This record gives sequence, structure tokens and C-alpha cells, in this order.
Amino acid sequence: MTNTLRHGIALASALLVWSVAPSALAQSGSEAGPVSVQESAAAAGQNAAVQSEDSRSRSPVWALEGDLAGKLQMITTRYEDTFAEIGTQRSLGYLELVKANPGVDPWLPGEGTRVTLPRKYVLPDSRREGIVINLAEYRLYYFRDDGVQVFPVGVGTEENPSPLTDAVVTMGLESPAWYPPASIRAEYEASGEYLPRMIPPGPDNPLGSHALILSEKGYLIHGTNKGFGVGMQVSHGCFRMYNDDISRFVKEVPKGTPVQVIHQPVKVGLRNGQLWLEVHRTKEGYPEEEKERLWQQVTEALETYTQEHKGLEIQRRVVEQAVEQADGIPRMIGEQVTQVASHDEVVESNDGDQTMEESGLPSRRPSQKSPQLWF
Repeated sequence: MTNTLRHGIALASALLVWSVAPSALAQSGSEAGPVSVQESAAAAGQNAAVQSEDSRSRSPVWALEGDLAGKLQMITTRYEDTFAEIGTQRSLGYLELVKANPGVDPWLPGEGTRVTLPRKYVLPDSRREGIVINLAEYRLYYFRDDGVQVFPVGVGTEENPSPLTDAVVTMGLESPAWYPPASIRAEYEASGEYLPRMIPPGPDNPLGSHALILSEKGYLIHGTNKGFGVGMQVSHGCFRMYNDDISRFVKEVPKGTPVQVIHQPVKVGLRNGQLWLEVHRTKEGYPEEEKERLWQQVTEALETYTQEHKGLEIQRRVVEQAVEQADGIPRMIGEQVTQVASHDEVVESNDGDQTMEESGLPSRRPSQKSPQLWF
């Protein structure tokens, strides 16, 4: 399909109006904001091109293990590697790599450096169907029949936040065009810049190669012409994916797929009787006020969880480590134990020691006494 034909289909099938600050296009491809889409009866623009590979070639499908999925992985860097390049190649966000690898220079890790790929997840507290976007961790979860895929996404900034919503996918688009509204063009003109009425598909288009339109009016899951912002708080409200991800993903997501957008920086879950905690800070830095806020959220989450799941013994030391680092790495913080009425003994889960080693924490047997909460 030629560019001319694609433009004609875009004009006939969908009008994309992107609400964006005047400087957004000039900021190295920074995307704009919510999109207003006028859908026509034409269906040609709804179908993405058939790809030789599906999204599983970049993002594994992980089996669900209770409330957990995935596995931490390691790679050894070459001299020329950067976290931005590793993320682009392996469908990981820049910030999640930075947080998972403290002390490693993200722009020059160096030859032979061991780098953690943070692909182990406590699943969000949500319906496990369709698409779930957790703004706090800059990740999109796609629940399939055989498990879950996880993709990094760029989300809205504090000034232009992404909406918390329960929506559905209404349409998929290949090579969407960007139609800035008259008000935005006027702002550009007032600042001495020129913004055309339509930005065609190509390297200057902030929507990237493909897009999924949502029923939440004005919002899309789409590609980008600037991959660095994927996995960060960078957009004006929409959800930005790598083009290599969205180009394959868009053809796999049917119309009507539910899309839940949530904000959960603290996630708690059980796997085979073990209690796991995952905590996310917002940015590379970690101000004291955010740490205090996360401590409060962890405390509240564990209070609620231990009320709903009896017999949990929690290790305060590991909880403190999870909050102090807030690196998005799941940690086993305790176990579900059973008290025997005739003895003051504790029966543990079978794989407690193995799981502690997997989490990178020293193994410690629970004390022989009734479970005590740490808070």
C-alpha cells in the first residue's frame, strides 16, 4: 500500500485530532495528548498489516503462578550497550532497567557488566482479562488464554495525566495521520512556529506506525517516533509503545477487548503460600516524601491483605528493603503458615528456601511461634 493510498484511507476512515502543547512536536518527537477520533463507515483503515512475527517474539507469554508471573533474567553487556538500546531491543522500559540495576551507568554500562532484566511481576489487583495498564509501573499487561504478556508503555505526565478508566478497544489503525486542531495550530502560530493541518505517516508522526483507539474519548495506545519515552512518564495522556511492539500487538487485539487503567505503586500477592511484595517509585530519584507515602501504602496494603488471608508471617526486614529501594523487583516478604492446635509449631510451604534464593534474599526459617504481624 503506497503512502498516498494510506493517506486516503486515513482521511476516509478516521480523523485524528491531537491535543498538544505547542512545543510538543519540536521536542524530539514528544507526543501530544488525547486524540479526538471521528469514525466513518470505511473499514479499510481498521486492519493492521499482517506481520511475519507476532508480539510473542518480543514479549514472552508468562504462565500465571498464583498472583505472580515471569522470571528475573540477566544479560552481559557489550561496551557499546546502553539501557535505552537494551530496552528497545528487548521490549523493556528505560526506567525499569535503571531501577533494577542500581549503581550501573545507564549510558555506559561497560563491557561485561551483568544487567538484570526485570521480568518478574506481582500481578496488579484487577480483573485478569484483556489489557491492564498500571500507570505506577509504566507497564501494560495483556492477559491471554495461556498466560500474560507485559509491555513497557509511556504514560501521561503530572500536568497531563492518563485517565483511570475502564474502557474497551474500538478500532485498530495502521499508519495513522495526525490532524492538529485549529486551536493548536493557532498556538504554534502565536509562538512563531508553523504546524501543518496534517502530519502524514512517517518519521515525524508522533503516533508512530500503528494505534489502538479506546472508547475513553480521545485516548489511544499507539506507537511513537521517539522510543526513548517508552516506559516513562512522558506523554500528554495517551499510552506510548515501541513501534516494534504495537505493529504486532495491534493485529492480535480484537475490537471490544477490555482496557483497565489503574494506578498501583504497591502490589501484594501469593504464590504457593508465599507472600510477595513489589514497590515502584515514580522516577530515578527517590525523594523522602515519596518514600513516606509508599510506606503508608505498603502498611495499608499489608493490613488489608493479612485480614483477608489468615496465618501470614511477615519479615519486616525484607519489607523495609522493598520500600527503601522501591525498584519494582518482587520480593518474598513472608509465608502463609498453619498452626497446629496441640503444638506451638509452624508448618511451612515446601519451597520457601528455594523461593528466598530466587528473590535474591538470604533464606530464613520462620520462628517457632505464632505468626506476628510486623506493623
